[in-house]
Amino acid sequence: MSEPGPGQTSGVIHDIGYRHYDGPRLGRTAISRALMVSSLRHAYGLGRSGKSKVMPILLLALMVVPAAIVVGIENGLQFDKPPIVPVDYAFLLQPVIALYLASQAPQLFSRDLRYRSIVHYLARPPRRTDYALAKLAALVGALMILIGLPLLVLYAGALLAKYNFLDMTNQFLYGLAGALLLSILLAAIAGLIAAATPRRGFAVAAIIAVLLVSFTAVVTTRGIADNAGDMSSTAARYASLGSPFTLTQALQTFLLRDHKGGWMPTTGQGLVFTAVYVALVAVCVWGVNARYAKVANG
Repeated sequence: MSEPGPGQTSGVIHDIGYRHYDGPRLGRTAISRALMVSSLRHAYGLGRSGKSKVMPILLLALMVVPAAIVVGIENGLQFDKPPIVPVDYAFLLQPVIALYLASQAPQLFSRDLRYRSIVHYLARPPRRTDYALAKLAALVGALMILIGLPLLVLYAGALLAKYNFLDMTNQFLYGLAGALLLSILLAAIAGLIAAATPRRGFAVAAIIAVLLVSFTAVVTTRGIADNAGDMSSTAARYASLGSPFTLTQALQTFLLRDHKGGWMPTTGQGLVFTAVYVALVAVCVWGVNARYAKVANG
């Protein structure tokens, strides 16, 4: 190296320990799996600040505590049958589920858009479809924990109360199947809404409005039909298509053939509910993917 000229300083090369990596490269599948696990953890504030843990843990507690109270009551008073069956539990606590979605879906979908970190995720080898599906799968998993944990508490309590093992096991499995149907639909809808805007406040308000307002509209329509003495009419039944909760409840009843004091859809009605459910999930997943395609191309 030549000597530095007048007014110049000699350069120094620092060895900071970087080494060439010759190990295995796991590729898209491993990256998608890691992103899903990381997003699932973040949905409950794990790996984030203490403040981020407050809302999801509080809402999880609000889901579990009523189930624990029911278990205490049924074991103390020895009812002939459980006062609440798992298949109905999620529909009794819809506001809690809606609040959880409104608080956590923007964290999973809007945050990367807001801070433009999405461009790093969409660099190869991961593709926008991998990112979208990993985020949606994480939200489905988070909802399954939110809904499934109290169902497990109810199931354990029913066994402690010495109810029929086979009946309680069937009810628990029916409840989990219904929770999965509900989680997939809610995650798809909330994911699309949250991905549509980087503004967290807009996403929160839109998710609450879509879930609660639609359910209120369905209940109002059913109430009008009921007052008219026509609750079993076709129009009243198809009103259930207007809310993700009632749509899933009707589909769950049709697919599981689990009729608990409500109405059983006919084969034609059940096929309509199934088609609408599948189409709604497909459109929302396509919309999330299209949203990230726009980001990747922009």
